[in-house]
Amino acid sequence: MKLSLVDVSVTPYQGDRKQALKDTIITGQVIEDLGFQRIWLAEHHKPKLVVSRAPEVLIPAIAENTKRINVGSGGVLLNHYSPFKVAENFALLSELYSGRIDLGIGRATTGQYSDLALQSNRSSIQYSDNSMEQLTELLAWLTNDFPEDHPFSQVKVYNDGALPNVFLLGQSAWSAEAAAQLGLAYSFAGFFNQQTALELTRHYKQYFQHSDKIYANKTPYLILGLAVFAHETDQLALELSAPMQHWIRQFRMTGVLSDKLALEKEAVELLKGSIFMERLVNPTNIPPYIVGKAETVAQELKAIQTVFGADEIMIRIMSANQTNKLKSLELLTKHLQG
Repeated sequence: MKLSLVDVSVTPYQGDRKQALKDTIITGQVIEDLGFQRIWLAEHHKPKLVVSRAPEVLIPAIAENTKRINVGSGGVLLNHYSPFKVAENFALLSELYSGRIDLGIGRATTGQYSDLALQSNRSSIQYSDNSMEQLTELLAWLTNDFPEDHPFSQVKVYNDGALPNVFLLGQSAWSAEAAAQLGLAYSFAGFFNQQTALELTRHYKQYFQHSDKIYANKTPYLILGLAVFAHETDQLALELSAPMQHWIRQFRMTGVLSDKLALEKEAVELLKGSIFMERLVNPTNIPPYIVGKAETVAQELKAIQTVFGADEIMIRIMSANQTNKLKSLELLTKHLQG
C-alpha cells in the first residue's frame, strides 16, 4: 500500500510554535525512511493550535532536509490567491527540488474576517464562486498555453522544464467532477466527508477524461485521506485520538476552536463515554476516525483501499504528542508491510 501523510503542525504539549515546525520537519524525515510517498502541509488560518499557515514556506524546509519523499501543499487555498503567483511559487520550488514538489490545489472559507483579510481588495466581500476559472487559469500558467489573443499570453511563468505534480483536493461533487473533467489526480478528504465518499470517488473514476497535458494524467489517480490513530493496543490508540476528538467535539458544541489540545488521558475522561472507536463493519462506510491496534487498523485500511480502488492512502493524524504520533506511523507501516 502506498502511504502518505498530511501534517498540520500542531503545537506540542512541551514546546512552542517553532517546535511544532521542527517536529514537522522531523516527521518528514521519519516517514521518508518508512517509505511514505509524500508529506503534504495544510493551510489553516483560524486555529492558534495549528501552526501550518503557508505550505509554500514550509515545503522547502522539509524538502531541504529530506532526499526522496515528495513534499507539497495539502492544499493551497486557490480561491484566496492569484493563480499567477501560485504558479510562480510552485514552479520555483520545482526548480529547487525537481520532481519532488506536489501542488495540491484546494478551496475553502477560513472565516468571515480572515477571508476578507486574505483579499487584496477589501471594498466588498467576495462571494462569487469562480473556482473553475481560477483552476484552469492556474493550469494555463503552469504550461504557458493561454490562447494568443488572451492578455495573459504576454506574460510567462518561466521555468527550466521542472513543474510540480498537480493534484486537486476536495470533498464535494464539484471537485470530483472538476478533477475528472481536467484529467487531474484527485485527493479526496475522507476525514471530512464520509457520507458521500464512495459515491464521489466513483464518479471521479467513472467520468475521468484522460489528458495529454503535462500536469494531467492518462488514467485516474485517487488518494483517499483518512483520520488514522494506530498504536500497540486499542487503549493506547484511543488515548492518542482522544485529544483531537475532544477538540472537534468542543468546536461543534461551542463554535470556538481551543488554543490547545487536552492531555491524552485527560481527554478520555472529558469525553465521558462519547469517545469514538468503532470497528470497520462495511468498508463502503468509512468512520470519521479509524482508531485501534495497529494490526487491526492495517487490515481495515486494506479493506477500504480495495473497495474504493484508492491508489494511495493519505493519513491525517492530529496530535500534540510527537513521540506517540511517530510511534503510530511506524507501527502502522510495519503491519501494512507485513
